[in-house]
Amino acid sequence: MSAVTGSAEVPEPPAHGHPGSVVAGRRRQTGESEVDAAVLARVARRDTRALGELYDRFGRQVYSLARRICRDDHIAEEATQELFLAVWRQAGRFDPARGTVRTWIFTLAHHIAVDAVRREAAIRRRTLSAGEDEREVPAAPGADQAAIGSMVGANVRAALAALPPAQRHVLALAYYRGCTQSEIATSLGIPLGTVKSRTFAAMATLRSALHGFEP
Repeated sequence: MSAVTGSAEVPEPPAHGHPGSVVAGRRRQTGESEVDAAVLARVARRDTRALGELYDRFGRQVYSLARRICRDDHIAEEATQELFLAVWRQAGRFDPARGTVRTWIFTLAHHIAVDAVRREAAIRRRTLSAGEDEREVPAAPGADQAAIGSMVGANVRAALAALPPAQRHVLALAYYRGCTQSEIATSLGIPLGTVKSRTFAAMATLRSALHGFEP
């Protein structure tokens, strides 16, 4: 997939004042774009610290954009996480000839947030339909489902074991001990952005490793 383009709202600082200040502002934006491109190139080389840098730079604005579209804090948080997973997976496909990293990220964020709203609406429709049409308690899983569940469990354990120790540790604290990402950052003495980038990278690896094993 090549770089995505679209009409997403991309926050940009206003240009006011003396023409000299406008030129300086444009030079600053150009410099920032070059830095963003260099960081994204590191992400493409699977540098989780670089992903954390992008999160620190764009995470708050991405969440704000998703929140305006989704009008729900939880869905906006999930959309933000999905956005940075997409950045992790697609960083190598970014085409600087088609726009800046900033524009690329916010366009992806816009598309992901809109898709999240559509998914949520579809889930609600299915839930309402099921509530009207389904009155029976689902049957217990059969032997085939149990076998599939066992196979998936084994693959999850294998995929977790294959993660880099730093990523596996973050997931263990989050999913087995129930720690928040802020608590993990404090416990490990690392920036919150690093916790988030390690989580994104670990989840992306797990999804790839477990593709095709979902029951």
